[in-house]
Amino acid sequence: MGRHVLHGNPPIDVTLRKSAQARRLSLRISRLDGRVTLTMPQGALDREGIAFLREKESWLRGHLSQMLPAQQVTFGSVVPVHGRALHVVQGAGARVRLLDDRIEVPAHRNASAAIRARLRAMARDTLAGASDRHAATLGLTYSRLSIRDTRSRWGSCSSKGVLMYSWRLIMAPPAVLDYVAAHEVAHLREMNHAPAFWAIVAQLCPGYDAHRQWLRDHGESLHRMRFDD
Repeated sequence: MGRHVLHGNPPIDVTLRKSAQARRLSLRISRLDGRVTLTMPQGALDREGIAFLREKESWLRGHLSQMLPAQQVTFGSVVPVHGRALHVVQGAGARVRLLDDRIEVPAHRNASAAIRARLRAMARDTLAGASDRHAATLGLTYSRLSIRDTRSRWGSCSSKGVLMYSWRLIMAPPAVLDYVAAHEVAHLREMNHAPAFWAIVAQLCPGYDAHRQWLRDHGESLHRMRFDD
């Protein structure tokens, strides 16, 4: 793993990554924080990657300029939960409280960290419930469930039956979260995206395509929410 800086206004810090699976040079811009990664085949030379970066510099700057700035969560922010916009306000109690129109956070707490912890816990419970339900429908079981803050995917299913989800799904409408759970549970039977896989997804989540489209249209807005301590 290395790095290279494309000088200019502003300079662009690029992570150089080599992968045995890569067959060509590819650029990726993280929706979460705008981080730029250049992935190269294992045998590629760094100078080849840097030449590729310079060739793609105009494209790269254009995409970075279109990215909306991150939104740091604090008192006064608006945070989506289950697809509903809730205002972050100071509360008199000792715990974070989610009400119909607001999130109450004790005044002495760091609002960002407190809300992140509450949403992660909610996401684990909700996604575990959805995964259990879909797995039972198929007569299958998974080995473990983990919650992370992933940059490039909403969920995954390993060959060992480990389900992983982004906790940020708790901010999306419930039907969208349920679709992602159905998608990953379907991989317990079909570890691919062949027609047979999508037939299982349709069985578990009828009308799933609308929920896929919601993530394409609005997923970036969930990644823009920053919950730094």
